[in-house]
Amino acid sequence: MADKKVDVLIIGSGHTGGMAAKILTQKGIAVTMLDAGPAIDWEKDRTLRPANQLPYKGFDAPGRHPHIFQASEFSANQWVDEKVIPYNYPAGQQYNWVRVRSLGGRSPYWGRQSFRLSDFEFKCKDHDGFGENWPISLKDLAPYYDRVEEIFQVSGHHDNLPQYPDGNFVEDNSPWSPAMQRFVDAGKKLGVPVTKARSARGRDGMAASLNLLIPDAVATGKLTTITNAIVRKITTDKNSGKVDGVIFIDRHSHREMVLKARVVIVACGTLETTRLLMISELANSSGLLGHHLTDQIYGAGISASVPEARGGKPGVIGGGALIPRFRNLETKTSGFMRGYAVNVSSSPGPMDPRWFPEYGAALDKKLDEYNGSGFTTNIMGETLGHYENHVSLNKAVVDAWGMPTLTISTKYGANEDNMAKDMVDTTAAMAEAAGFEVLVRNYKYNPPGYSIHEQGTARMSDDKKKGVVNAWNQTHDHKNMFISDASVMVCAGWQNPTMTILALAMRASEYLAEEMRKGNV
Repeated sequence: MADKKVDVLIIGSGHTGGMAAKILTQKGIAVTMLDAGPAIDWEKDRTLRPANQLPYKGFDAPGRHPHIFQASEFSANQWVDEKVIPYNYPAGQQYNWVRVRSLGGRSPYWGRQSFRLSDFEFKCKDHDGFGENWPISLKDLAPYYDRVEEIFQVSGHHDNLPQYPDGNFVEDNSPWSPAMQRFVDAGKKLGVPVTKARSARGRDGMAASLNLLIPDAVATGKLTTITNAIVRKITTDKNSGKVDGVIFIDRHSHREMVLKARVVIVACGTLETTRLLMISELANSSGLLGHHLTDQIYGAGISASVPEARGGKPGVIGGGALIPRFRNLETKTSGFMRGYAVNVSSSPGPMDPRWFPEYGAALDKKLDEYNGSGFTTNIMGETLGHYENHVSLNKAVVDAWGMPTLTISTKYGANEDNMAKDMVDTTAAMAEAAGFEVLVRNYKYNPPGYSIHEQGTARMSDDKKKGVVNAWNQTHDHKNMFISDASVMVCAGWQNPTMTILALAMRASEYLAEEMRKGNV
């Protein structure tokens, strides 16, 4: 394999790696894709067992996934074992890093919320003076958003809100449930928009790289996929300074191999991409690689009861909604910068016992009385990309393949605290105005990383002193290396980043194909 030189080498097979493979192969370019995990046959590799037949009765093995709230014994093999690939953080700065190593990456597991960024995000510095603007605007990315939304079959309603850009939707004109309509009306009186959520419907029960992107690349006959290939280092040509391939390790045998390439696309996910670039000592002439780590705060919100729905009364409750960002748009909000969105949900199912102070027989009685009346709100709040929020290599602790691990140093502060308080107080006031009983006000949000929306450690800028990649996802230091995951994001926004990184990957791949045709790359 050392003698073979491929046209384009993609490291990672998640949403952006899959998009790059689809676009480039359909342009006639031969692509080789490396993934650190195995290919999964969802039918063959899945076994259904009752909890009483499992060693830990459905709970995960102690210490295996201490930071992955989704993990259980039923799904343990989906997630990266922290004993195999550890990471650390300073005392008091917990970070929840959720990782998947299998073909398709995390794409089969995302929540499918599908939003565009607006120019409140793309031109964020113009609005409030913090951070940096993106070198592109919504107008630049809109045509690519259109195409991505078509592929992923995004459902939504056109709302004509500048902070919540409309898109190429499967139109959602479903009626609100009576309880949700009251909440919508309460929002109108308080000047808070309540809209339909936007979600990728996908195909055949999945909206992932595995079923929507990679198969199109395979169909061209131009894609070669190598699984269980752990890239140890991206290499460079000593004469030209260009990247010229990778050294990778077989996950099982630990055998080391070399693969040469004309172009390398790094799509490992924000933190793994950053780790690989740091190990390879590449793309850091700005000194900013690893800095400005951002995500979104999740967890704060309210839990309430709709009185008319108690006892399981049908036809009153059900469905969800979204409150898009409404703070710090045309007027300044005291106490915090940027803004938040809110996921709103109502359920006719059982109530959560944690919402009530009773216990024993009194709790059972309360749960029966309130059954079927649950109503919740949960924050999705933008965090700020401070330089101090960063990652660094820990050479003293290595993973199972001898590679340095990451130390993740990031924390939240007053901006997030005040944002969460505003969200809880606002949605509680809306719920009470709608006639609901607020049972819990939770001002405490989850630790960094919990949203699984880590971004920003190789951010985009036209100025090579202020960023790692240019407006085309091309690294400033190596014109034949591109980065196509959320590490290039300049600010987090409140939105799930998936539609944006897919649109950026599509745009960058078409640019790359044309540059290759011209002989510029």
